[in-house]
Amino acid sequence: MSRPINIAVFFSGKGSNFESILNAIRDNRLKAKVTLAISNNPEAGGLEVARANDIPGVVMERGHYSSGEEFGSAMLARLQENQVDIIALAGYLRKIPPQVTRAYPQRIVNIHPALLPKFGGKGMYGHFVHEAVIQAGEKESGATVHYVDEIYDNGDIIRQEKLTILPGETAESLSARVLEIEHRLYPEVLQQLVSQIEV
Repeated sequence: MSRPINIAVFFSGKGSNFESILNAIRDNRLKAKVTLAISNNPEAGGLEVARANDIPGVVMERGHYSSGEEFGSAMLARLQENQVDIIALAGYLRKIPPQVTRAYPQRIVNIHPALLPKFGGKGMYGHFVHEAVIQAGEKESGATVHYVDEIYDNGDIIRQEKLTILPGETAESLSARVLEIEHRLYPEVLQQLVSQIEV
């Protein structure tokens, strides 16, 4: 019998999308297993989520390695040790090292709280995205799940879900509404990817 598809979740903050992935696995909506959690931030709330669910949680910071190449090699080794098939970025605010993107082509995905290609790129995360959307006078926003390559928010779009921006919308209210979409959409797309992989 083949083993389950293994997912590594990367995050820099509280890890609410990490929790939504775990909930989907528990509810059998996502037929996979999270075998590794990686953060660049030792204070990330997602590490508590990992601990509470008996998932190995690792802090990997670029500054702890003598070179980018050493950092990328260490990250890749950790992923391979844990037999990771898919990497799901869930609010991870760092670039993925090229050794990892090359080893996992079309196996690294990210969820972005706006409709790419607009409002993406370096520095476009969290409330910065929602503030930019509102300041630009957009009529719609939403969430985008896309493949990850070596450029921020650049990989091919897999799925988007839209919502209409309401009169008087604030960055906070928009954030809450987009997050609801993220929590539903991300596990659905991950299951779509899982169903295409054989191990």
